[in-house]
Amino acid sequence: MRGNKPMKSVVEWISPKQDERGSVWEPLSAERLQDQRNVHIVMTEPGKIRGNHFHREGVETIAVYGPALVRIREGESIADIVIPDGRVLRLIIPPGVSHAIKNTGVRPNLLVAFNTTRHDPQVPDTVRDILLRD
Repeated sequence: MRGNKPMKSVVEWISPKQDERGSVWEPLSAERLQDQRNVHIVMTEPGKIRGNHFHREGVETIAVYGPALVRIREGESIADIVIPDGRVLRLIIPPGVSHAIKNTGVRPNLLVAFNTTRHDPQVPDTVRDILLRD
């Protein structure tokens, strides 16, 4: 929480710089970088799903390189966001907000995730919540 109001999810489109070599983008703003305690890079196979959970304490920032389908449940509200091929979406997801990402393409896709809590495999900060199925 920030002050007395719960944090809401933030959805931001990122414009990758593209040339004949490929694409480049900044998955996290410089202002948010200092608060991060974990970063991981995820390659997801076509048709497969990542997430399907929420975090108890951590704020997760995810940059997803499409094509993908992102589903977020915030309270009683469910939102689907379609990320076209070659587009990048950044999500800032507060604790308690369920999220899932499905690769809708024909090749592996990429996401970069940051979290404000340190990853502890003995006591994970995640709680399973199925939003999408294979």
